[in-house]
Amino acid sequence: MDDQHRADDEQQSDRTAVPAHPSELDSVVVHAVGAVCRRRARVALPPGGRLRLTGLPQVLDGRSLRARVLSGPPGTAVTEARLEPVAELRSLDELPELHSRLKAAREHESAVRERQRLVLDTIAETTALRAVPPARRRDEPLRRTPADAWLELAEFVDERLTRLHLRADELAEELERAEHATETLADRLARSSTAGPARPVETSATVLLTLTAPAPANSRPEDTAPAPAPEIDIELEYGVPAARWVPAYRLSYQQGSDTGRLVLRASVAQRTGEDWTGVRLALSTADLERRTDLPKLRSLRIGRSQPAPPPSGWREPPAGLSDLFTGYDAVGPRPEPRRSGPALVGAAAPLPRPVPPPAPMAPGGAPLAGGTRGGVQAFEAPAPSLGFAGYGGPPPAHPGAPQPGAPLPPPAAAAAPAPLGRRDRSARRSAAGGAAEAAFADEFGAAAAPPAPPAPPAPGATLLDYPTLVLAGPDEPAARRGTLHPTAPTRPTFTGSTLSGLPLPRHAVPPRASAGSFDHRFDAAAPADIPSDGTWHTVTIGEIPVTVRPEYVTVPSVEEKVYGTLVLANGTAHAVLAGPVEVTVDDEFLLTAALPTLAPGGTCRLGTGVTESVEVARRTELHESTTGMLNTSTVLDHRVHVGLANRLGHAVTVEVRERVPVTPDSEIRIEERADWHAPAVPSPECPPSSRLWRVELPPGGRAELDGGYQIRIPAGKAIVGGNRRN
Repeated sequence: MDDQHRADDEQQSDRTAVPAHPSELDSVVVHAVGAVCRRRARVALPPGGRLRLTGLPQVLDGRSLRARVLSGPPGTAVTEARLEPVAELRSLDELPELHSRLKAAREHESAVRERQRLVLDTIAETTALRAVPPARRRDEPLRRTPADAWLELAEFVDERLTRLHLRADELAEELERAEHATETLADRLARSSTAGPARPVETSATVLLTLTAPAPANSRPEDTAPAPAPEIDIELEYGVPAARWVPAYRLSYQQGSDTGRLVLRASVAQRTGEDWTGVRLALSTADLERRTDLPKLRSLRIGRSQPAPPPSGWREPPAGLSDLFTGYDAVGPRPEPRRSGPALVGAAAPLPRPVPPPAPMAPGGAPLAGGTRGGVQAFEAPAPSLGFAGYGGPPPAHPGAPQPGAPLPPPAAAAAPAPLGRRDRSARRSAAGGAAEAAFADEFGAAAAPPAPPAPPAPGATLLDYPTLVLAGPDEPAARRGTLHPTAPTRPTFTGSTLSGLPLPRHAVPPRASAGSFDHRFDAAAPADIPSDGTWHTVTIGEIPVTVRPEYVTVPSVEEKVYGTLVLANGTAHAVLAGPVEVTVDDEFLLTAALPTLAPGGTCRLGTGVTESVEVARRTELHESTTGMLNTSTVLDHRVHVGLANRLGHAVTVEVRERVPVTPDSEIRIEERADWHAPAVPSPECPPSSRLWRVELPPGGRAELDGGYQIRIPAGKAIVGGNRRN
């Protein structure tokens, strides 16, 4: 017991001896889901080469933790970075003001509710007041009821109920106001930043760094004053899951100009437990969880199967590993630690280590290495555990097999049949078949085939991932202690860690859906401030130079109105991702539209609404006749007349869209008589049957467009429902 307390005291003193230094958030790269944060700290080089950095959020992914020395004495490097939780005690003054206000509001609401309950109980008691006459004896004559007493009692009850009901109404209004105040404060607290402390006792994340310090220079004997410790600049890099971004834009255009100003304004939301204040912000469309390993193309062999060569990185188990803990076992069971009081503030409580799932068993009783991928258990050759310094340890024995040095089970227990799985039954049938073949060979004198050599043990992929291996201590089972075993990775749990339930702004598109197979990065031009409240915040990233050309489009056969559009051309090397765009024309806000993805060198058309100053009118004529010597063909002559008028003070370009009929019948001929043209690239807006006019109208100018087509139908062909006329 004393040894245990002495070890705990030494651990606590070692923890407090390591100097702690704060770190500041320097830059953040927000990905499609998640973000990569970089912190910097300038500290003096500790004499022992160990220091602790504080200020990290609790939801960081420990697998992504990286540390390096940016500047310092030559030879200084980080050899180990370990993430350790530390419990901290907060006073009431350090908690946010909203917490104390919400607590006071809830106490006030509870007090008002209790007063209302007492008043309602008093009303019920007063309402139940009744005059009870005294009991009459048998020989006593009937007595007259005093009416004045009844009236006084009724007046008393009525007056008291009036006052109580007024008080109940006042308390009901006060309770309604108190509930509203509590709900408002609770909503504000839910929407507030999660960076500050929320509870009196919290666990904060710290990083314990081990540095390699350079050798001290030879000092002269007369130099008695110690030299000051040199300063080093350390950078920490880690990933956080609770961050998202979607692109948004602002387009400014001046009429009469051929260029516009497209500003990228991203909407960023994060709930990482720390406020991003004055950080260098960058946006990336890449996925943090994307695959990086190349697929392996294995060779196809015809013939007997050959065992795969064992991977490098492991060695055979050392001899006498089981004798290493003989002295520990001879001492006896370990005493339980004494729990006399609460844990010391600032000490990191040991976290429960997750127990790995039991490994699948081979027919021989050895577990099979491998992992579960895609819901299917991948089995490999039996894999030994790794021992000290990378040496392989003995493979774990079957749970039912006797441990080394343990007494053998009694015969009855040993003979008890165990339930067999599919692999065990297959192995038993294979063994029975082999015995039958050997007996057949002995009986008929045939030479029995030599037994196949056992396959060499090969560790699985999990046993070669050395950062995730943990050395089993002496308290583990005899088959595990002294060897390295993989543990399930512990990931931080946080409510809404990916902000998947956060609704997107209108017209917003996730960057992974609009970027396609390419990844882009956009760096903000100025530092940004984004609180950790889980709501969208608009941040200006930079300006994208685009070419803007105004055009007007009309479809007079459907609607005699002219619509204004802006044709955007992207001449940069970066793609313009899809998202909402606020259009401003002549410094006046016009509308918010959906901007499609614009690849480098691509163009798109953005509608701005109906333009009343450009007029359009359309009229049609139809002439029906027959041709041929025997009137064997019907000719339908369609003529289209479109008139345009420009009432604006500058020249405009108008695109008029018409249509012609199409037919799969080769005997029906359609002849066009106009100077229009078909669209170069058909689209849902302009199908192949569309025909386009492009007209330049000067200020106050007019234009008349004439077009048409003829449909020649043989007499043997008839249109169902008669000839269609516009």
